[in-house]
Amino acid sequence: MPHDYWVEFSEVALAHLLAVASPGPDFAIVLRQSLAYGRRIAIWTSLGVGTGILLHVTYSVLGLGLLIRTSPVWFNAVKYAGAVYIAWLGVQALRTRPRANPALLSDAAAAEPIVPSTGSAFATGFLTNALNPKATLFFVSLFVLIVNPQTPKIIQVAYGVWMTVATMAWFSLVAVVFTRDDVRGRFLRHGHWIDRALGVVFIGFALILVLTSARGVS
Repeated sequence: MPHDYWVEFSEVALAHLLAVASPGPDFAIVLRQSLAYGRRIAIWTSLGVGTGILLHVTYSVLGLGLLIRTSPVWFNAVKYAGAVYIAWLGVQALRTRPRANPALLSDAAAAEPIVPSTGSAFATGFLTNALNPKATLFFVSLFVLIVNPQTPKIIQVAYGVWMTVATMAWFSLVAVVFTRDDVRGRFLRHGHWIDRALGVVFIGFALILVLTSARGVS
């Protein structure tokens, strides 16, 4: 019944809200893009993060998520791929050099070769989310424990579209907040140290993924 779908949707939306608001690789990459490159690049990264959710929703709706979760080979392959990518992001952040004049850095600097293109920013956000095995576990569990198997696929897809749009909106808001002139200006005084700190955070996430992989799939 439609009423049941609204109840189910509210449970899905609440679970997703709690998950997306918790700190993780997605938040860290949007924060770094905001502080390093400005609002335009950060928002494109946020759109990429949100689009990555469509991948998780697709294999969850199709039932392929259970295969990934229950197969040690496939699940660990996803985890190691995610760990390698996140660690690479960390190394790149650790290599950040001091800026000659942070006060001059603004969104106008996006024309400089050093700033990634919008397509590259989108891909960074997408891969950060898509290769995060914790996101895999979340969406598989969501569609197994909350979503009724009898719920029509079109309704399940609608849940996924909502979560995608909500994720894009949330991280775009994060991007807007951290690219405000007063906020970003304070951060940029010590920008390279913040980048390096975020690099340590990324590498920490990668190590956690590797250690979790070593414990196998339950």
